[in-house]
Amino acid sequence: MKRFVRRAVALALPLALPAALAAAPARADAPGDWRLVAAEAFNRSLDDARAPWVRDDDGPGSPYDVDVYDNDGAFFETMGGPAFRQQLATFDTYRKSFRFGAKGWLTAELAARDSDKDGVPDAPPTLTTRKGVAHMDEPSHHGGVLIRSSRALPAEYRVEMTLRGLDFGGQRNGSWDYPDGRINGYSPEGCKTNHPWASGGDFSRPECSWANVRTDSNGFYYLGIMDYARPAPHNNVFVHTHRKVAMDSYNRYKYTGSGLRVCNPATKQYEPYGSSTGNGVNAIFMTDDKRYATQPGTEYLMHSECGVAKGGAIVSQVDLRPELLPEQSYRFAIERRDGAYTMEMSGVFAHVGQQTYRYTRKFVQDGEPIWHYNQTPEEYDGRFDADWTWSGPGGTLVDRGTWPAGSAYPDTFMIGDPHMNFYEGSAQVDDVRLYVPGKR
Repeated sequence: MKRFVRRAVALALPLALPAALAAAPARADAPGDWRLVAAEAFNRSLDDARAPWVRDDDGPGSPYDVDVYDNDGAFFETMGGPAFRQQLATFDTYRKSFRFGAKGWLTAELAARDSDKDGVPDAPPTLTTRKGVAHMDEPSHHGGVLIRSSRALPAEYRVEMTLRGLDFGGQRNGSWDYPDGRINGYSPEGCKTNHPWASGGDFSRPECSWANVRTDSNGFYYLGIMDYARPAPHNNVFVHTHRKVAMDSYNRYKYTGSGLRVCNPATKQYEPYGSSTGNGVNAIFMTDDKRYATQPGTEYLMHSECGVAKGGAIVSQVDLRPELLPEQSYRFAIERRDGAYTMEMSGVFAHVGQQTYRYTRKFVQDGEPIWHYNQTPEEYDGRFDADWTWSGPGGTLVDRGTWPAGSAYPDTFMIGDPHMNFYEGSAQVDDVRLYVPGKR
């Protein structure tokens, strides 16, 4: 039996802001009593081609090594046995990372595969600016691209972004199958599967025999708060164990099951997923319970105009109207203040038109904590600690101390696609802003 004890999370220093930014004036529509301290309008040239691709072999020597759910993690060795290592050896992973914005307060993280191991990443993602907007382009689901805060966020903050374009799946003109041949935003060429990361099954099968992601789901993270210092693209299992709160899309191709539902904010009634256009926003507070009995992932707490739900079907709070972009934009924001997190979304939504919705939840409310909410050891007493045990062809793995007393987890935001075995498309992002409390 393998035992893994989680390393104490280093207390990352909070984002240090230069004097010029700390004195930045609030814009005319600054929310409430927040004070703007950092902003990126993407008016300066940004091109990831200026940064080199570097091969990342994972493992303890990698800056992207975090825990047993990493791309080369013990969880996958446990669930897949020797076949997992054989599959992982069929390609190399390349990454690039660079800071930008005033005093480097933002960081870009990109990742891609090199399937033929010729030293050149295959169909890599890109991050560039054009006409004052950041363009995130990801031509293959084997890659990932995101923007994150370079350092941990302060104890209280508001972070926001503006969405000006989105093409990561969902229906277009009433169809999941696009006129250009794409399927839910995915290219029609070749097989597209979740290889080589899964929570079970036959790890020895050929890549094209793994789960088909093209006819499963596509998506994008509008804004999320992660619980470790260096968010970057990883496998989807890893991502699902490290979110505190997040607003994302989860666009299921022609889905008719009971695992998703949408809230109609006009009627305040839940409706089947099929009644939507598949362009929903899922605003989720993560909690300590395991969502799945046989695979990693924290349970969901979902507030909407239809009520509050724990677990069960994933709730979309609103349905976006991508056809209105970029003339009509959307704004997403997350706040941490007064012992609570708030998620906010603004824009023109289906059924209701222009609206702003805000959902707030205390760090611990009705006995349910927000996963890894504590930035310092003093904020938490260890009451929600647990061991997670996994068994498979590779033996038994015990992930001990998933939330022990004395632990601390920095808040770091991310925007983009953090999955290296799901999702492909493009998005346009603008006006990333950070606020801290002003005078009350």
